[in-house]
Amino acid sequence: MLLNAAGRQHLAALCGVEEDVLARALPSWGQEDAKLSAGKNAVPAAAWRTGGAIAGPVAFGCRLCAARRTGTAVRVVRYAPRWERACVRHERWLLDADANQPLEHLDLRGVPEVAAAQRRWTGVARRAVRAGVEPERVFALAHAVVARWWGQALTWERETIWPRRLHQVAGGNAGTELERWRIVGRDAVVFPEVVAVADALLDPTMAELAWRASGGLRPQMRGGDDPFCHRLGERVDRDWLGPLAATDYGGPLTSWRGAVIRIRRGAGGPPGYDNDPWWLRQEHQPATMAGQLRVLGKEKKAPGSGRMWRAAVPAEQRTLITRTIESAEEQLLQLRGAQTGPAADVAQQLLRNLRHSAALIDNAWKRTVLAAANAGIPLEEVAQWADMSPDALMNMLTTGQEHKG
Repeated sequence: MLLNAAGRQHLAALCGVEEDVLARALPSWGQEDAKLSAGKNAVPAAAWRTGGAIAGPVAFGCRLCAARRTGTAVRVVRYAPRWERACVRHERWLLDADANQPLEHLDLRGVPEVAAAQRRWTGVARRAVRAGVEPERVFALAHAVVARWWGQALTWERETIWPRRLHQVAGGNAGTELERWRIVGRDAVVFPEVVAVADALLDPTMAELAWRASGGLRPQMRGGDDPFCHRLGERVDRDWLGPLAATDYGGPLTSWRGAVIRIRRGAGGPPGYDNDPWWLRQEHQPATMAGQLRVLGKEKKAPGSGRMWRAAVPAEQRTLITRTIESAEEQLLQLRGAQTGPAADVAQQLLRNLRHSAALIDNAWKRTVLAAANAGIPLEEVAQWADMSPDALMNMLTTGQEHKG
């Protein structure tokens, strides 16, 4: 609830509490609204607004901290940004309170690097202020970059850090509910990398690397040996990540680099989002836990044989197939974007992206067929889905298993 000045004075008088005390207790206390009357003669007035839009994400509080302060172990809900979700004292990660799921926290005792990252964030936030950037904007961009990586990580054969953390916060093993745990545990699991990326993007050395990789005043297409992405991979303890990040076009990291380069070339227009490295496009904002859980719930309720397939195929296989399809979709969308440069280079890049998309789609198709067959779904039904004869399908599956072996 937002109050005008008269309303704040009236509430303070009713409560018998000083206004500065209420300002510390109520996040909305100092918020104004154009629809509320102002001035000396204004009457007390209030307006309802969505809490998350005014004061930020809503999270559970730590019950143990509440019991320590009040003597009563009760459910606590508070406005808490994602960089304040770790209760360092009790080694808990506090989850979103608006996701309609039973857990209030995740156990961080097996992943001390998460709490350590929260302590490091304080220094990163100070560095952002010194650079003239709001820390929350730096965090939002870094979170979007790493969340995009999280969506791709199921296809990263060398990724071992995140799976270990995810199983730890899931109580030791995510088991058959991998999809749900990937949603619930994402922000806790990736938090150390978010802080590391935020720190890296504030480093002038990284901006210089991005500038050099672009060719400076003589633009050139970037490849898998991009020194900026190589160094970024090192800063998140993944030396192998550079080529993968370098060939991931169209995400928030690409937008950040583009703005940095345009500013250095003097090619930016008037002040605005196009030449603001920290501006996060709406399409790059990660899905919330609540949104992802709603989608997952709808998928599980889907009728027909698709539901049978979902029930029979292991969660890890289903998620991997989904991510592969999403990667193909992303590649195809990039073909519609504006392309600049010599015609031969542009054509080569377009064909390379199209070939990669086709390979991803073919890979997803084969994985789906194999997963369905391995789950015990009748071969005739799988063949009908794939628009193949049962014999041709059997031959493909047999050949695939031989190559795999």
